[in-house]
Amino acid sequence: MSDLPTYILEREFDAPRELVWRTWTEAKLLSQWYGPGVETHIHQLDVTPGGVWLNEMKWGGNSNYERMEYTEVDPPARLVWLHSVANADWEAAENPMMPDWPRVLLATVTFTEKGDKTLLKLTWQPHNASPAELACFAAAMAGMDKGWASGMDMLAKILAEMQA
Repeated sequence: MSDLPTYILEREFDAPRELVWRTWTEAKLLSQWYGPGVETHIHQLDVTPGGVWLNEMKWGGNSNYERMEYTEVDPPARLVWLHSVANADWEAAENPMMPDWPRVLLATVTFTEKGDKTLLKLTWQPHNASPAELACFAAAMAGMDKGWASGMDMLAKILAEMQA
């Protein structure tokens, strides 16, 4: 549905598409940039349709858990998953800091070749969300760039190091 609040992030990387793809699909690389400013632990990463990514972000004695279930994997062009805050048993759960945050987001990441560069496009949309969840997501969209931008800056550095 096009009337859903939609967060879109686009970033061009000075790296070939296959390399950018690897930073989103290999646990060792993904954990280096995802969740900037926190300690990221990937407990499981199965980048196949129906596979899951179980992610824990730790800071100051706290943990934040996320469960992502891949619905589409088209290497090296496209990843689609259902993204949820989770409890310690990896079950989708309410966000403890934002109770009206959508229980599930539909995440789509595309990787488009532009010569020797790659255009990455991330799209987040609430999935099967209540009116309160839609409103919460829409209100939070303006602040999403900060966290994602930090991660993308880290990702650009990792890509530069991989090509050095």
